[in-house]
Amino acid sequence: MSSEEDEILELHERNTGVLSMHPEFDVKNKTDLGKAYTPGVAKIAKIIEKDPSKKDVYTMSGKLVALVTDGSAVLGLGNVGPGAGLPIVEGKCLLYKTFSGVDALPVAINQVNVDEFVQTLKNMAPTFAGIHLEDIKAPRCFEIQEKLEKELDLPIYHDDQQGTAIVVLAGLINAAKLVHKSLTNMSVVVNGAGASGLATAKLLAYVGMKKIVLVDKDGVIQINDKDESNNKYQKDFVNELGYEPNGQTLSDVIKDKDVFIGLSVNDVLSKEDVKNMAKDPIIFALANPKPEIMPDDAIDAGAAIVATGSSQYPNQVNNVLAFPGLFKALLENNVKKVTYDIQETVAKAIANVLGDKIDKDHIVPDVFNKDIVDTICQTVRNKVN
Repeated sequence: MSSEEDEILELHERNTGVLSMHPEFDVKNKTDLGKAYTPGVAKIAKIIEKDPSKKDVYTMSGKLVALVTDGSAVLGLGNVGPGAGLPIVEGKCLLYKTFSGVDALPVAINQVNVDEFVQTLKNMAPTFAGIHLEDIKAPRCFEIQEKLEKELDLPIYHDDQQGTAIVVLAGLINAAKLVHKSLTNMSVVVNGAGASGLATAKLLAYVGMKKIVLVDKDGVIQINDKDESNNKYQKDFVNELGYEPNGQTLSDVIKDKDVFIGLSVNDVLSKEDVKNMAKDPIIFALANPKPEIMPDDAIDAGAAIVATGSSQYPNQVNNVLAFPGLFKALLENNVKKVTYDIQETVAKAIANVLGDKIDKDHIVPDVFNKDIVDTICQTVRNKVN
């Protein structure tokens, strides 16, 4: 085991994880005890009994986000199970608190059927102001989110879907400016039609990008596709979009395209593929830990702009650019749905953080840029008020 691995284990073992709870009120004497606990809380309980909405005013339910996983689709690891999924959601809870001050609680749920999963969260819902879903495999994640959005008056957000889509769009907005192309006129191949890929394609279509080709492990998903390995969500999107590509393989459909977005596996895009794209192609090779094509290879083949999901290269497309500011904005403005309009708003806010200081190595802000959260919150506030 390397020294770095030793340090990681020691960090997480020292305090039994990376999170703990801290009081908002110090109990120093009996008077304090009476205010924070009994008999004071009896008054609060009676108020909430008469008006249940007051729980969000007088308890932490008004500011607490549930960060929920079943560990069935952990990036780069696959189905590791709910217990092994906990370090990921715990880490994201830490990022919420660090970057935006939002309180989030890691929750692991066994891989029960969709209805039971949804019912579990419905039963817990009075505790939370919003639900952040994480690392849940497709198409199960689509069904869970749909049902929760219909049955709960809370913002339901799936980071693998909306978070990825928002940050990809933010990067594309600035990339399009640099290559002097109209965002909505660009043609796109999305390789990997799972939760992230499909959600990204849907948001791009929403903002007016209609020339989108979806490619999954068995090839291009065509209009009126009869392949039973493709799920209804993929087929419905392709049919509704109505854009008919020429070819069945990635190499077929990449020809003359402006943008490649990879949310799939490593080494699936060749230098020859990049050479066959339109002038000044944009490559988002976001597979982790190794991208669909190495950045140097993409640049050698003519790519104008390259982004990855890794901090080792410029233009890291990382969901932490989106979710801390997004949920802070949702809570501050009492927004109950993460609509496509909200996603577009947040993407534009992230893109605008850099202003005119964009170049081929800086199409999204650094994750530690302190302006990100405030810019998202102000932009959402202006949008909804």
